[in-house]
Amino acid sequence: MVGTAHRNTGVEGVEGGVGLTALMVAAARAIETHRGDSLARDIYAEHFVLAAPASAGWPVRVQQAPDGDANPLWGRFARYFGLRTRVLDDFLLRSVRAGARQVVLLGAGLDSRAFRLDWPPGCVIFEIDREGVLAFKHEVLDGLSATPRAARVPIPVDLRADWVGALTDAGFDTAAPSVWLAEGLLFYLPHAAETYLIDSVDRLSAEGSALAYEVKLEKDLLEYRDSPLYTSTKHQIGIDLLKLFDREPRPDSAGDLEGKGWSTSVHTPFDFTRRHGRGPLPEQNDALAGNRWVFADKPRPWTSESEVPSDRA
Repeated sequence: MVGTAHRNTGVEGVEGGVGLTALMVAAARAIETHRGDSLARDIYAEHFVLAAPASAGWPVRVQQAPDGDANPLWGRFARYFGLRTRVLDDFLLRSVRAGARQVVLLGAGLDSRAFRLDWPPGCVIFEIDREGVLAFKHEVLDGLSATPRAARVPIPVDLRADWVGALTDAGFDTAAPSVWLAEGLLFYLPHAAETYLIDSVDRLSAEGSALAYEVKLEKDLLEYRDSPLYTSTKHQIGIDLLKLFDREPRPDSAGDLEGKGWSTSVHTPFDFTRRHGRGPLPEQNDALAGNRWVFADKPRPWTSESEVPSDRA
């Protein structure tokens, strides 16, 4: 059972703003879990949705959604989150099997990976998010007597505050390889906060570390303001994503990482739809058109030609 005590133990942390989007993603993961052709399974997701008054009436199975898979929010958008979950699950597990034992979830939200993935021995999962969000998650998981499959260290701090100090104070080892995940996070951060985050990840990462994050490339987010994904999300559950996203021009974080010696690869979600045979495909007026998933590695020094790894597929 999760044993961390917090002052906040209600739902206030997820009842508005970005916290509410964590419930939306949880509902999408619940729907994905119950699909016959599921890409990812999260048995805890529906419990988060049902525990918060703001989301208690949301579907947790696609059959409960108006028009089912034809519903832009609970059909296509939810399938996007299911695909993203699978791709990032695979990334984390691949990274820890390659030797990283520290996992840092930046803006962890209602992520239950510490409880549902098959972690190798010795892994430590650091979860960074606002106190209210983590408190709500603990309350739900405590009620389920959920047991993490790796050592888990929740860190209640806003990513606009001194999360670096909080992470190192919590036992993060800068000399050991780590794997970092910023899932559905950078959209909401100001330019300076994203730059600080990327610089901090580089500074804290030993050689052999890895990072995955998601960005949007549109110069003008309002170009897709009438897209089915944005309008259905606003009308069905009251979340206006465009008001939550930061509107500043985004930094070239992938380029910054490459300049610091990392190797990076940038993909559209549709690349993985084709790879897995299911998930969203491009459409007209598509709010997903600018989404990119970025994967970065901080190489280890290679001492001989025979040890140099082949190019990534």
